[in-house]
Amino acid sequence: MKRVTIADIARAAGVSKGAVSYALNGRPGVSEETRRRILAVAEQFGWHPSSAARALSDGRTGVLGMIVDRPARTLGIESFFMQLISGIEATLSARDVSLLLQVTEDREREMATYRRWWAQRRVDGVIVVDLRRDDPRVALLEELNMPCVVIGGPHGLGTLPGVWSDEVAVTTAVVEYLAALGHRRVARVAGLADLWHTSVRGQAVADAADRVGLTDVTTVYTDYTGEEGARATRALLSRRPSPTAIVYDNDTMAVAGLGVAHEMGIAVPQQLSIVAWDDSPLCQLLHPQLSAVSRDIAAYGGHAAEQLLKILDGAETRSFQDTTPQLIPRGSTAPPAAA
Repeated sequence: MKRVTIADIARAAGVSKGAVSYALNGRPGVSEETRRRILAVAEQFGWHPSSAARALSDGRTGVLGMIVDRPARTLGIESFFMQLISGIEATLSARDVSLLLQVTEDREREMATYRRWWAQRRVDGVIVVDLRRDDPRVALLEELNMPCVVIGGPHGLGTLPGVWSDEVAVTTAVVEYLAALGHRRVARVAGLADLWHTSVRGQAVADAADRVGLTDVTTVYTDYTGEEGARATRALLSRRPSPTAIVYDNDTMAVAGLGVAHEMGIAVPQQLSIVAWDDSPLCQLLHPQLSAVSRDIAAYGGHAAEQLLKILDGAETRSFQDTTPQLIPRGSTAPPAAA
């Protein structure tokens, strides 16, 4: 089917292409009667403005970008990103804005993509994820003066706006809860060591452990995959003495950890308590159901998209603190057998 053009509408309406342009863009230069006739013909033909033409007229592409620098195979099982993207998409679609998503496994390629997108006017702005310590993307986006919102913070943002939640408060609540149950040997199976939120949670664990008198606290870093989570759990439970509680930085690793406990004949929660970070339906389908840190991740993504749209509309650039996550105790946590 041939694409409808302004020339087609002009011929059908018996007017010039200039008159069609005035009418479709709501500009003066044609009578109201002619405008109504042109709009009726355009609707009959199913005409919509091209994004390229719109970008030339108002400088906006109607597209926001997001790059995820993780192995593509991990995203399909990473419920956090699936929920985050769904929230971003829901907010953008309401404004007829599209999301350009790219997956890379190379930091330099990610940086080059930001430069290319901005030089080619592919996107109006970007949503940045996985904020790292000494993150070179911060300086790059400041240099490009590219509209953006970082999902993360408040540390490490530079002058960029971020959307973040209080990781310290909920991490402290998890440690205090496990200590109150009687646990004295606690392990954390963390994600990537260079991510800011990994570091913030780690410091919060250490501080809370000091306050409640826990002296045996171990952290193991992984890549967030189930395989790495299982490997870390197996190593931790093979130690003597082994931890009586393990906190996982995502639900995928927590599920894998539960499987390893069953494999090794360790009863959950009688001999081992498990807490998952970021609740998901998967956490609630298992037996026992996993105690988890819960937040509305889709809303989190939606708030980031809203902030970026406001910036593009001319609002003041500022960071936004989202709702603090909450610990939801379930069947995978209990006092240790020794207690």
